[in-house]
Amino acid sequence: MLLLYEYDIFWAFLIISSVIPILAFLISGVLAPMRKGPEKLSSYESGIEPLGDAWLQFRICYYMFALVFVVFDVETVFLYPWAMSFDVLGGSVFIEAFIFVLILIVGSIYAWRKGALEWS
Repeated sequence: MLLLYEYDIFWAFLIISSVIPILAFLISGVLAPMRKGPEKLSSYESGIEPLGDAWLQFRICYYMFALVFVVFDVETVFLYPWAMSFDVLGGSVFIEAFIFVLILIVGSIYAWRKGALEWS
């Protein structure tokens, strides 16, 4: 039998965590000053007068390293619950986690051999 009252705390948390950011945006939209001038429309660079155009092109290497970092960061997020409940879940979960890590290793070796992680 499905007991829906067990999920009451989940729904309360979901509603509260959705309402707080919405209220923050609404309150800041009402209270924020709406004056626009040349100072407000100029780009801010740590108190230094901006020089040139604000649009700069970055090399693709920065994006590739950021993407690799995000992939391995997400891998850690997925592996932590598996590690914490390993004794309960058993050996099949270990095999699944091993396959997951193996796919990530193969992908990083592929990117390395293709030169996606080189700075030159």
